Amino acid sequence: MLKTGQYNDMVVDTKVEFGLYLTSGEDRILLPLKYVPEGTRIGDTLTVFVYTDSEDRPIATTLTPKGIVGDFAFLEAKDITPFGTFMDWGLEKDLLVPKSEQQDTMVTGKSYLIKICFDDSTGRVYGTARISANCDKDTTGLKEGQKVDLLIHSRTNIGIMAVINNRYYGMLYINEIYQDLEVGDTCTGYIMRLREDKKIDLTLKQPGFSSVKDSEDTIVNVLKEAGGFVACHDKSTPEDIKKHFSMSKKEFKRAVGGLFKKGLLELKEDGIQLKEWKWGK
Repeated sequence: MLKTGQYNDMVVDTKVEFGLYLTSGEDRILLPLKYVPEGTRIGDTLTVFVYTDSEDRPIATTLTPKGIVGDFAFLEAKDITPFGTFMDWGLEKDLLVPKSEQQDTMVTGKSYLIKICFDDSTGRVYGTARISANCDKDTTGLKEGQKVDLLIHSRTNIGIMAVINNRYYGMLYINEIYQDLEVGDTCTGYIMRLREDKKIDLTLKQPGFSSVKDSEDTIVNVLKEAGGFVACHDKSTPEDIKKHFSMSKKEFKRAVGGLFKKGLLELKEDGIQLKEWKWGK
């Protein structure tokens, strides 16, 4: 059975003047001549992307779209119409985001995070900008402390919203952000809290004491690059600590305490110093 909006492995069945007909058992579909790889023969198996043309007929292409059904992708708005916006998703036919699936008024030339969806009733692929509403609310497959992939969606007054593992939706609070992140960036994060209301709180640092080793390594590396001394200590502001070490004040104090107990640091009135006997100059 053909999977519209996805990749399909199909066998070359018939050659015609305007392309090749491909088959996958009961289904038969045209691959236009301009997409036919050089040297293709009858009986060859091709991996093609299947979508619908301007007359809603299934058609195959060897072009690579910017996303398939189920994916989240940043797409540029190309054409605004009264019934929706057509987005560039790397194919000759643009992807329609219906008016009802738009979160805000779209602007030509601007990129938006879109989830690519399939309408079973019409057999059409469409896009939605209603990201939160179209993410999985069943978080039983997640656990606190779990490492996840994040796609940065938007900024709010209290933090950054992100798509998790191309499936869920969560928030990085401002006090958990210790690196520059822009809309559209991807990064690694961790599940900090699974709330009773099904919302997900995120962090960029592995929760608990399991992150201490990484934080200690970060402090040592920053100190070495700075010549062994940095004017930061437990009385420094959270902003100053974040600027130098990209971590929270709580995490900084915990890691510094660990390094001090190991005899690797000297605590001075104006900062922290790597012990010369251990590291040298």
